Amino acid sequence: MVRIRLTRMGKRHQPFYRIVVVDSRKRRDGAYIESLGYYNPLKEGEIKIDVERAVEWILKGAQPSDTVRDIFRKFGVMKRVHEIKYGKKEEATAE
Repeated sequence: MVRIRLTRMGKRHQPFYRIVVVDSRKRRDGAYIESLGYYNPLKEGEIKIDVERAVEWILKGAQPSDTVRDIFRKFGVMKRVHEIKYGKKEEATAE
């Protein structure tokens, strides 16, 4: 199974995380398929995400970890996935 999760970077006591697409059997900091962005908790939650690629991977079946899912919710990634999968509410009510 393909997962979207955080991989730790940075120095001791200065964590920095990449948001990566990885096979679930790989180690936390092992080889990954693609990097989707980063998360720096020390700089007031500095986050950068390639939203389009994240949506594509989720639609292909990649499962985000709980932490990544929360980050994606803040950026509206999960909402976009839901709209693409199930259609927008406006389209459903127009019919």
